[in-house]
Amino acid sequence: MITDAAPIVTARLRQHADSHTLERYLATGGYRALRKALSMHPEDVAAEVSKASLLGRGGAGFPAGRKWSMLRPNPVRYLTVNGDESEPATFKDHLLIECDPHQILEGSLITAYAIGAAQVFIYVRGEFALGLERMQSALNEAYRYGAVGRDIFGSGFSVDVVVHPGAGAYICGDETGLLESLEGKRGFPRIKPPYYPAAMGLYGEPTVVNNVETMSNIPWIVLHGGDAFASLGEGSSTGTRLFALSGHVRRPGNYEVEMAKTTFSDLIHAPVYGQGLRAGRTLKAFIPGGASSPWFGPELVDLPLSQDEVAKHSSMLGSGSVVVMDDTTCAVRAAWRITRFFARESCGQCTPCRVGSGWLEKIMRRIEDGAGREEDLDLLLDVCDNISPELVWPPQQTTICPLGPSIPPSIYSAIRMFRDEFLVHIKDGACPYA
Repeated sequence: MITDAAPIVTARLRQHADSHTLERYLATGGYRALRKALSMHPEDVAAEVSKASLLGRGGAGFPAGRKWSMLRPNPVRYLTVNGDESEPATFKDHLLIECDPHQILEGSLITAYAIGAAQVFIYVRGEFALGLERMQSALNEAYRYGAVGRDIFGSGFSVDVVVHPGAGAYICGDETGLLESLEGKRGFPRIKPPYYPAAMGLYGEPTVVNNVETMSNIPWIVLHGGDAFASLGEGSSTGTRLFALSGHVRRPGNYEVEMAKTTFSDLIHAPVYGQGLRAGRTLKAFIPGGASSPWFGPELVDLPLSQDEVAKHSSMLGSGSVVVMDDTTCAVRAAWRITRFFARESCGQCTPCRVGSGWLEKIMRRIEDGAGREEDLDLLLDVCDNISPELVWPPQQTTICPLGPSIPPSIYSAIRMFRDEFLVHIKDGACPYA
């Protein structure tokens, strides 16, 4: 169902080409939410976010309000905003960083006030050249306007913000890998416990790590109330969400839809969204939540865009990336390319990920090139099982961070759904889609 829910995080950028400027931001109600928040008690601001049931938009889907409440009592706290978006085919945060940086800033400032943060760090992927330029320009404008720095708007609240360019490693999208990078070290994820950021994060102090889109929702929630946000969507999937739609659709792009009431079919086929598949083609499979999530077949295309409903079918909405594959797609090649990405991005800290990903990539490449053996299918699943035992979802881990368990889903999804396709590669000695 396509609802009439008004967009929240993309409202401004849909209407104005200069949405990234302070002038346009103020003309469209910018920083009103910050002024309102500063007139409230910090606990009341946090309570509104908790009432909104805002799920984190970065991948794990952990409720933002609950994450804030887990902070260890401490005189020094930090907020870090994760803009490292590096999941293949995910580009929604990139859009927000480039086109509405003040919205991210305002949400970050409100969050810093609510949790009592001493400083805010906005970590942006280094390859986002234009996004970095606009985020830094927006920060400079906000300082001059008085929205950042000492005694913001005469409220007595002071906080500084730093825009930090990342080094381009996928692993820095993990919250603890990001913190290591911020501290000037190699982005090796930390063992949890004890290094849960809420207890021991940046520089050893309690830290909240929230995604760019999560921060972009905060100003609306403060202005309209948590109940208004929670009235959108259903169950735990409240509000709207920005989805990056790509693959074999006529109109790929970023689309903000009401959660739980909109289906994958709506997103793919509706004229206002993806406009359907290419002429004469049928849906073969789709990835519901980024490259690290298990695939779905066409029989699940009417599933709602709901965290709970997708989880019931053993996958996730994850990074908000929906990749559509039509009947011209080679499932072996698609799974191999995803595997190759993760093998290259492994930080090498954990043996199952470092060694296992390399072996999986080699075997997948061998099959794709027509030199595979039938026993390779069992070998692939065996190696996958060593990285993520029992191949269940949510995954079990043998690694410090989720990169390891992100490798098997594309392989076991492809083998489970398209085993015959693997056998054709093996028996014919070539890819039938070449």
